[in-house]
Amino acid sequence: MEIVAEGLAFPEGPVVMADGSVIVVELAGGRITRCWNGRSEVVCEIGGGPNGAAIGPDGALYVCNNGGLDTAKFQNANGPGAEGRIERVDLATGKFERLFDACDGIKLEAPNDLVFDADGRLWFTDLGKSYDGIRTASGLFTCLPDGSTIAAIDRHPVSYNGIGLSPDGTTIYCADTHQARLYRYDRKVVAQRGTWVATAPGPVGFDSLAVTAAGNVCVATLFDGGITTITPDGQTRKRDFDDRYTTNIAFGGADMQDAWITLAASGLLVKVRWDEPGLKLHFNG
Repeated sequence: MEIVAEGLAFPEGPVVMADGSVIVVELAGGRITRCWNGRSEVVCEIGGGPNGAAIGPDGALYVCNNGGLDTAKFQNANGPGAEGRIERVDLATGKFERLFDACDGIKLEAPNDLVFDADGRLWFTDLGKSYDGIRTASGLFTCLPDGSTIAAIDRHPVSYNGIGLSPDGTTIYCADTHQARLYRYDRKVVAQRGTWVATAPGPVGFDSLAVTAAGNVCVATLFDGGITTITPDGQTRKRDFDDRYTTNIAFGGADMQDAWITLAASGLLVKVRWDEPGLKLHFNG
């Protein structure tokens, strides 16, 4: 295991760039950071709680921002400035702008992770929030990156987190944190309910995910830290990592068998070899 960067403030959302660098969000630091060869630089101080990131069709970085944390109360932040939102970051300048913070007049709570399909449409999850004993709604949404339209696909999940596309582009996968379950949806802009794929064994939770070229879903697994690989027919296997908050995985390299993993409790971005190639994402160069 190679340590790519350390001292990160709860890293998440690794994005493997064409130049070999990796961009991560620092959820507890409110910033976007580029990492390479043991070095790091801040792309922007975006504020709130950046939770997931992806390169869009225009080459910009799109970010799910959960609005931030109230560390004094050990809960999600609430009130002005803590709105959940989708943001766009110009990587050349670090300038960022808010695209969406509501859908159909209902505010977004805590957007968590996102993926672009081949048509350039953005799909994202909203984990929901917990504060003052209140648990708000989770959901699956889709929007266009020009800020023109947004739609709710499912407002009934418990706690959706990771999201990814099947290799043929027809299926959306969503990981539910508190249930440690994986669900699938048709990639259609219509209201629908998820179909259960698998549940992880043991006292664990699910975080973000990446899909392999063969169609297996690799889900970052919390509490008993690791990566749980789930086949399309629901079989599971797990690779352990020594971090309670193993939060995300992304693939890259010449053969797509290099895996970058965020170990959030340790503040690390690490690189390991994987046993199968990952699926190349749209628009990553």
